[in-house]
Amino acid sequence: MSETANRSGETRCGFVAIIGAPNAGKSTLLNALVGSKVAIVTHKVQTTRSRIRGIAIEGDAQIIFVDTPGIFKPRRRLDRAMVEAAWGGAGDADLIVVMVDTERGRTADVERVLEGLRDQGRKAILVLNKTDALASDKGREKLLKLASDLDATGLFSDTFMISALTGDGVADLKRHIAERMPKGAWHYPEDQAADVPLRSLAAEVTREKLFLRLHDELPYELTVETEQWEHKKDGSIRIQQVIYVQRESQRKIALGAGGQTIKTVGQLARAELEEMLGTKVHLFLFVKVRENWGEDRERYREMGLDFPKD
Repeated sequence: MSETANRSGETRCGFVAIIGAPNAGKSTLLNALVGSKVAIVTHKVQTTRSRIRGIAIEGDAQIIFVDTPGIFKPRRRLDRAMVEAAWGGAGDADLIVVMVDTERGRTADVERVLEGLRDQGRKAILVLNKTDALASDKGREKLLKLASDLDATGLFSDTFMISALTGDGVADLKRHIAERMPKGAWHYPEDQAADVPLRSLAAEVTREKLFLRLHDELPYELTVETEQWEHKKDGSIRIQQVIYVQRESQRKIALGAGGQTIKTVGQLARAELEEMLGTKVHLFLFVKVRENWGEDRERYREMGLDFPKD
């Protein structure tokens, strides 16, 4: 660990859970706070499936941010596992940040978050995101009313208005969080940005490219796992991944006409992995049918989720 992290009695360190409704901008905020990409970001809801830890330094504080799946009304076993992971992350944290999409306002999913806070007896920091979309006078009125309504619940200690996408207000939020971290030694080296196994992070990169490429056709019916990770003598890395779908018709969609879709996904994922890992990457993707993988306990283990009981 760094000398800075070993200073006795001068450092702060704590865990901060970022929770909210799906697509509130949690992963975008996590990446902005950490200063590098550690969570996948798409325009689709429920992109994050497991808890991802991003590590940020602010002054003498090391902040371990936990990006959690969105909180929504679960319909499938996987949904229940994701919601349980979100509240599990909140329950273990020193501080909770609740993100609300200001464009959508106080939705039914936001109400679920508020109810969960009441049940846990916790107060949180309220972060109103996407304020850049409310630049007009009417938009500002809407923003102020939303802030007032949520503050009236008594569940929030502080309110910040930010744009995770542009970075506006993020630095102020980060400084405030750092000030509230408990005193203690840092848990990670100063230069570490995430606590996610590289195999899992690589699978998330490929899943992101699939989400972006397949639009509304398939994303929630697939999962990606890294099967092999081999360091070659020339310093390059050979990565083999399997994309699991539930039906043969879905396999054909993932492959695309003449294999063009999977080829493009592979090219995009490989380029990002090479930038992330700082070396040449040989990426091999395979699409396999595994019926009802959403009911397969092993798939949950690979995603870092607990397997919910019936």
